[in-house]
Amino acid sequence: MLKTLSIWNFALIEYTKIDFQAGLNLLTGETGAGKSILLGALSMAIGHRTNTDAIRTGCDFIRVEAVFTIDDNDTLIRQFLAEHNILLDDDMIIITRQISLNGRNSVQVNNCHVTLTILKQLGELLVDIHGQHSNQMLLKPAKQLAIVDSFSPLDIQPSKDAYLTAYKHWQELATELAKKQQNTQEMAQRVDMLTWQIKEIEEAKLVEGEDTKLEAEIKILANAEKIANLVQDSYQLFTDGSAGKLGVITALINLRKNLETLERYDEAFITQRKVVDDVYYQLQDVADVIRDYEENLNYSPQRLDNLQQRMDDIDKLKRKYGITIEEILAYLAKVKQELDYIQNYDANIEKLSKDVRVAYEEMVELASILHSKREIVANQLSSKIKAELSTLGMADTEFSITLTLGNNFTSTGGDEANILFSANVGEELRPLSKIVSGGELSRIALALKTVTASKDDLDLMVFDEVDTGVGGKTAHMMAEKIAKIAAHRQVMCITHLPQIAAMADVHFHISKSTHNNKTYTKISILDENSKLEEIARMMSGTELTTTALQNAQELLSNAVKFKENF
Repeated sequence: MLKTLSIWNFALIEYTKIDFQAGLNLLTGETGAGKSILLGALSMAIGHRTNTDAIRTGCDFIRVEAVFTIDDNDTLIRQFLAEHNILLDDDMIIITRQISLNGRNSVQVNNCHVTLTILKQLGELLVDIHGQHSNQMLLKPAKQLAIVDSFSPLDIQPSKDAYLTAYKHWQELATELAKKQQNTQEMAQRVDMLTWQIKEIEEAKLVEGEDTKLEAEIKILANAEKIANLVQDSYQLFTDGSAGKLGVITALINLRKNLETLERYDEAFITQRKVVDDVYYQLQDVADVIRDYEENLNYSPQRLDNLQQRMDDIDKLKRKYGITIEEILAYLAKVKQELDYIQNYDANIEKLSKDVRVAYEEMVELASILHSKREIVANQLSSKIKAELSTLGMADTEFSITLTLGNNFTSTGGDEANILFSANVGEELRPLSKIVSGGELSRIALALKTVTASKDDLDLMVFDEVDTGVGGKTAHMMAEKIAKIAAHRQVMCITHLPQIAAMADVHFHISKSTHNNKTYTKISILDENSKLEEIARMMSGTELTTTALQNAQELLSNAVKFKENF
């Protein structure tokens, strides 16, 4: 429920704070006094588009603050706040929105900064604004279909979800097919390129790990002379020694002989002799390896040139297809697979075309199931709206929502909705948009809102001059209908009808005045006497006569009795 609405610098309003109550909150005033300004401020608070043109002349910003209270049954609102990490304190939602002259938007919900999109989504859970614009929307087929879906005594949501999944699948396949059919020339060019790439890689006859081995052999051949000198010198140190010194092996042989002689005299040298034996055998093995390496060392400049050329060829492939031979071979496998796919392109298109047909048939079948369920809903909704219209002075009205399943499929299905209407007995049912008057449309809209209101959980319903074109007995019936709705939820209503004004639980009067060459809009709560005078003015004009006051009093008394009875 909306508790308060505070407004700064909105059009003719410099500042005002309005405290709303449960039940029917009514707003009346002369044309141009600012009733639409108040509704505009509320719309701004719940995320509707607001231009900087609404900023009061001479001011730098416009600001609105709306305070809502929610109860334990408002589970959707609580879930929404939790999903967006908005804290809820004392079951209150405080929305603050400010727009500066430079167009900058600042939005806070319970002191948490949020986007305008989030605010609009929250606003749709808090307030339902119903006015002349929404009345005109009733004439659009898309809106008429949405009304059927929103009513849904049957749970058609699973059918809608199943259809939407099938529709998206069909769309994806159809889009892919169309794209492939347009790419025939590109595919031919692609074949030439892939064929050339495969030929280039395959002719190289790459082997995994080959580059590593090549690099090692090139390193040896490039340093063959240096390696040969080091090997020869090392082997000579083992055997012949240098500069008049014994070789390592020869010295160890002499050392072993000395230790063998010593151990005859002292067994303590046995351990040392064994250590020297081990060293001797190990170094002898090393010497043998060096000798063999020297004997097998074969330096070939031609071999080195061949290896370097091979390495250059591999590096060229690496720059094109991958940084390792493994990656190049993986790329080769990939392009072969792509080439195979392209070469079987016609077969692929044929298969895809078949998949599109199957997906289309599945979608059509699900659209037909959805259509059948919607027809049941439409018939029930039509009966309920017709019953409501009879209580609004349209007992002879014929009203029907028809659904036609066509071939123009969209995300909502293949149904086209059409509201057929006849205001008088004997007249043929015709499309609503062709024959309905403004007053009839207002009553149909109110009947529809009355029927569908039970399907939503919104606590605040706003009626913006839904009484357009209505008068006489119908005005009484419309007033009673709005009063009944207000008995179960908070209603804000802007009206020019005294019959509706008499039903108010709290009556706000909006007036306009000029001071120091500036215009101001004032909003005040009427007491019982002021309410009586306002209703009398609405009935007779600006001049208050005794008769007008008596008629107004009678209207108020009848309204009290009506509300007491139900």
